[in-house]
Amino acid sequence: MTGNPAGPRPPETAPLLVACALGIEHVALRTGSRAGARTPVTLLRTGMGPRAAERAMTRALGDAALSDAAVLATGFCAGLAPGMHPGDLVVAEETRDAHGSTPCAGTELLVKELVKAVPGRTVHTGPLIGSDHVVRGHERGDLLATGAIAVDMESAATLRTAAAQEGRPVAAVRVVVDAPEHELVRIGTFRGGLSAFRVLRAVLPAFFEWHRSLLLPRR
Repeated sequence: MTGNPAGPRPPETAPLLVACALGIEHVALRTGSRAGARTPVTLLRTGMGPRAAERAMTRALGDAALSDAAVLATGFCAGLAPGMHPGDLVVAEETRDAHGSTPCAGTELLVKELVKAVPGRTVHTGPLIGSDHVVRGHERGDLLATGAIAVDMESAATLRTAAAQEGRPVAAVRVVVDAPEHELVRIGTFRGGLSAFRVLRAVLPAFFEWHRSLLLPRR
């Protein structure tokens, strides 16, 4: 069966799809708090890179159960701006890649809820840029010069694919795992990686509140 023969569901029953790329991100989300979940929630591991994210999202949103889901991309990212630290949060105002930009919904609400969910952590807002490879060294400065504050490999492709359906709410929240002054070689080996993992475990309640509070536009 395809589509939604009964018509669009009301906002209070429309599902939430939370997408991440890596196994360690999926573990953090899967073992995190489910406080505040009032509607169906699906955690999707897309695999690493923009092509994998696009394929996984196309497949997931083709399922009738998720055809009208709100989509939130999450996981780890690299901070671009001086003064960022591992464990800081990035709420995207938009995601960008070579295909263009995708505006995000409910940014201010997400910031408010993340401050409550992870007290003491700095929350940054701004453009989140996509890359098809891990960005290091001088590339970070080049991307910062475009106005972006953080970079990851999947968010832009995830939201661009999801937003192909007009009116679908999309957002991206990333946890900084390394930054210009705190560059990591491997996630989970250093204190910064462990700090980011703990923060990612704590963010789901903020996502649920974002989802609950949105007045989801429907076709």
